[in-house]
Amino acid sequence: MSGIIILGLGPGNPLHLSLEAWEVINQAEEIWLRTKKHPIINAFPPTLKKIQSFDHLYESGDSFDSVYSEIITEVIRLGKRKQGVIYAVPGDPFIAETTSPAIAVRARQLGLDLRIVNAMSFLEPTFGALGMDPFPQTTLMDAMELSQLIIPPFPIDKPVLITQIYSQLIAAEVKTTLNSFYSDEHEVTLIHAAGTEKHMIEKIPLYMIDRSSNIGLMTSLFVPGMDIGISFEAFQEVIAKLRSLDGCPWDRAQTHQTLTQNLIEEAYEVIEAMEAGDSSHMAEEFGDLLLQITLNAQIGFENGEFNMVDIVTGIHDKLIRRHPHVFGEKKIAEISDVLETWEKIKSDERNDANDKDKGLLTGVPAALPALIQAHEIQERASRVGFDWKNIEGVIDKIIEEVNELKEVNNQEELISEIGDLLFALVNYSRWKDANAETALRGTNKKFINRFSYIERTIRDKGKIISEMTPEELEEIWQEAKKTYPR
Repeated sequence: MSGIIILGLGPGNPLHLSLEAWEVINQAEEIWLRTKKHPIINAFPPTLKKIQSFDHLYESGDSFDSVYSEIITEVIRLGKRKQGVIYAVPGDPFIAETTSPAIAVRARQLGLDLRIVNAMSFLEPTFGALGMDPFPQTTLMDAMELSQLIIPPFPIDKPVLITQIYSQLIAAEVKTTLNSFYSDEHEVTLIHAAGTEKHMIEKIPLYMIDRSSNIGLMTSLFVPGMDIGISFEAFQEVIAKLRSLDGCPWDRAQTHQTLTQNLIEEAYEVIEAMEAGDSSHMAEEFGDLLLQITLNAQIGFENGEFNMVDIVTGIHDKLIRRHPHVFGEKKIAEISDVLETWEKIKSDERNDANDKDKGLLTGVPAALPALIQAHEIQERASRVGFDWKNIEGVIDKIIEEVNELKEVNNQEELISEIGDLLFALVNYSRWKDANAETALRGTNKKFINRFSYIERTIRDKGKIISEMTPEELEEIWQEAKKTYPR
């Protein structure tokens, strides 16, 4: 009768096969193997007349996905035969197996008889070799998937088992990804041929994993978690605890509105650390800024407004959507083309959202500091071609605004012309790839340093600043300029 039996062959030792699996094997005349590269094959009984495998597809296929697709299609075809098919895979059919779940779905859709013969997977002997229980929070990760990533996609304060480290090349690629967070000296364990007579473990530093001569088709990598509290998930739990009924009264009392000023202050402290080039201070201030965001996310969750998943999903999808040259087929080489594409996509998004009345400058935050806001307005206008043809036009505009400032007759005109002049100066800084906000903050700091020098000098002389003549102040000011040239 037609149908499919998906048979688990266990980790490799014949003693680990279930009685059900042995019964199927001993009654079979033909078995199709995903691969013959499995120790259990040597223990098959002589009554098994025909052993077929899909190993030839691995040798000719362009990728694992294409190989798996061909296997799935062929097993379904074989299952439609009068005699059906027994399809056998290493370990358990539903542990670290791509083909078995897909075959099961297709078989059920087609109404084919389906029987699953489960088996011991590689996990049981692997954790037996490690002498540990994977519960409660060990992550399982496929080396092929991990090797394609830049950042590990799991909490690094929890252990992870990475399977199918089948070559030194894959080990090297996995190591590169793990090095994003883990140090070279982080102790890890390579587990080879778990569940067979040749099983072996190697405890080595992370940097040595691709140098192991024992790596083979049945190698896994166990990576212990790092210090508690190092993952973002653990940080979110701290914030949630602060907001809980038995948490901190101050944190529980906060709202989106009460945190507004804190967010602004923390953002400026980040900028100050960046301008100082102090990396340790930057890390600390970025942490404070992250605290504000995470606290607002927790408040949003409690209010039923949004949560961190909504925040991350929104920006994740937006970045992919607005970077078709990275995540899609579009090819872009120049930054100007990137910005043009960015604005085109944003325009399309507004149209799709029926926000046709919203223009290019609608999204410029009104709460931005004026110099930053002016820079952003000019930058956006420039992306669609509304800009001076050369910097001479920008300079002429500054001169024009200075002359108009000289001609003002009242306070209202004065304020308007000062604004126009500042706007023109911001445009000049933008053309020169300088940031007017940063420039002015630098000048403010420079003035503070110089003025503090004057105060100290006068105080050391036993005088007060109001007693000094303009000439004396000018002399000390010149000294201050030499002491703080920038």
